[in-house]
Amino acid sequence: MRATLHPRLLNGRTGDPGVYVEVLHQSGAVLLDCGDLSTLTPRHLLRLEVVAISHAHMDHWAGFDRLLRLLIGRDKRLTVIGPEGFTQRLFHRLQAYTWNLADRIPADLVFEVTEVTTAAAWPRARLRLHGGFQAEALPALPATRDGTVLRQGPLRLRAAVLDHGTACLGFALEEAKHINVWPTRLEERRLTAGPWLAGLKAAVAEGRADDHPVPVYEHASGMQSASVLPLGALRDLVSVTPGQRMAYLTDLSDMPANRAAAIALARGADILFIEAPFAAADAHLALDRQHLTTRAAGEIAREAGVRRIEPFHFSPRYLGQEARLLMEIAAAAGRDVVSPS
Repeated sequence: MRATLHPRLLNGRTGDPGVYVEVLHQSGAVLLDCGDLSTLTPRHLLRLEVVAISHAHMDHWAGFDRLLRLLIGRDKRLTVIGPEGFTQRLFHRLQAYTWNLADRIPADLVFEVTEVTTAAAWPRARLRLHGGFQAEALPALPATRDGTVLRQGPLRLRAAVLDHGTACLGFALEEAKHINVWPTRLEERRLTAGPWLAGLKAAVAEGRADDHPVPVYEHASGMQSASVLPLGALRDLVSVTPGQRMAYLTDLSDMPANRAAAIALARGADILFIEAPFAAADAHLALDRQHLTTRAAGEIAREAGVRRIEPFHFSPRYLGQEARLLMEIAAAAGRDVVSPS
């Protein structure tokens, strides 16, 4: 099946962390971290609908001002996901500028922020250009057990709070499962394609029981009902395949709680972008700076059962040693890792 999510590591394995995700047949895009954005054109940046920031260290959101300048003067609503306290950080960053002429700009720019925390409800706020980017409180979002923070069209974004000496978010971007109808099986059953199939697909997607009633129409117009059949009698008409899934893990200490949360978030991912700043032999440096080693990154990828590993955030101390780091990750993961780039 053709891939729907098309992620791109923005700055190679040694530059600022960041992944830009284009979605097939969708006009919008998703940005995971907002450091150096120089590899993105204005067209790419204008497509953004969601910006998810792991934490507020400079290399993870230093590029925000470039995005802000590009968006001023355009009617735009941008969803922003960040860790605890991120609304205030965004507010103060925006207040570094003077907005006394904002009322002369016809188009309004709106940031809607959700903070993912360990609390039972996640704070939300809105900051509008026409309001001088003052923070307006929105109803809190009840925390979800699986970390779902956003559903947008066919996509779901999940987040997990990790420890980097400060709260740091890991992310998983997932596509809804694919449910397709077998035309040949419709013909064999002498059933007519029509709007009723949407109800069948919805019942399957929602996990309804076999005795769930599904109206079956004998005419494509859906105006005349032939019968109501149980879902169990119709399941063979559809095929169900998992949607694409990718995960992004950056800046986390190698400790049991972090490993457990990271593995749960990345489990079964088609692509895992995972930091590996330090070589296995430099575990003492990784511990001191609260990052992963190549060995830890490979072990997390192995335990999560991911299909493809994309390591990044290599320390500049290993300049020219990328092949070594990739080999160490591969050894810990028990599988090949993509070749040096």
